Amino acid sequence: MAEKYFRVDLDGPVAVVTIENPPMNQLSSEVLEEMLGVFQELDKNESVRAVVLTGGGRRVFIAGADIKQLSAIESAEMAEPMLRAFHGALNYIENMRKPVIAAINGYCLGGGLETALACHIRIAARKAQLGVPEIKLGIFPGAGGTQRLPRVVGKAKALEMILTGEFISAEEALRLNLVNQVVEDAECLEKAKALARVIAEKGRISVVRAMNAVIEGFEKSLQDGIELEMENFKQIAVTEDAKEGIAAFLEKREPQFKDR
Repeated sequence: MAEKYFRVDLDGPVAVVTIENPPMNQLSSEVLEEMLGVFQELDKNESVRAVVLTGGGRRVFIAGADIKQLSAIESAEMAEPMLRAFHGALNYIENMRKPVIAAINGYCLGGGLETALACHIRIAARKAQLGVPEIKLGIFPGAGGTQRLPRVVGKAKALEMILTGEFISAEEALRLNLVNQVVEDAECLEKAKALARVIAEKGRISVVRAMNAVIEGFEKSLQDGIELEMENFKQIAVTEDAKEGIAAFLEKREPQFKDR
């Protein structure tokens, strides 16, 4: 893929997407439209089973929206294209049925944290700083931050982060379940890729059905979520992969999944 703001590297079944928009990998409408296109292409690529998203450079994942583009907004109508670009890209990532892992290698701020929140799993370098500082600019997180962040860290903590605009450390993010792991700085990308490879080794059908149950069920009542889980399980239980996985367990060997 020839892209202006992104580099895509294929490592077997794992795709590594690196945003390269120096100095701070800021997100403009143009960058977000390209991001959407990159993920749509990876979604269609049957050889790709998991995706890692990281930031180019040594100290930043994504440091937020393009401030120059924000400063040019002079009416409510002018804000809409940028908001639509944000939501189009981030909603697409969140709704993918291929796991997307954020390798947060540095500053993860504003739209950067909102992007990480749309990913399914988050791994942070120890040096990473995370936050939604938009309030300091007289605005607030408008790319899903007011909705996704409370669902992860709880309403009170999300309001504290949003209304103060203060950063938190990677360790604090781990305590809040905002990230799954904190790793040494130099290992962030490799740890994310290793996790992606573990998932990629599993049967594609079971991964998709499990993601369906979790992602769709998260917004439902417990009982409705259980019904959804049952429906997905019934569909997976009769597949060749399910029979192979169970047989391999009983025979004490590695399963050979065929995605059917």
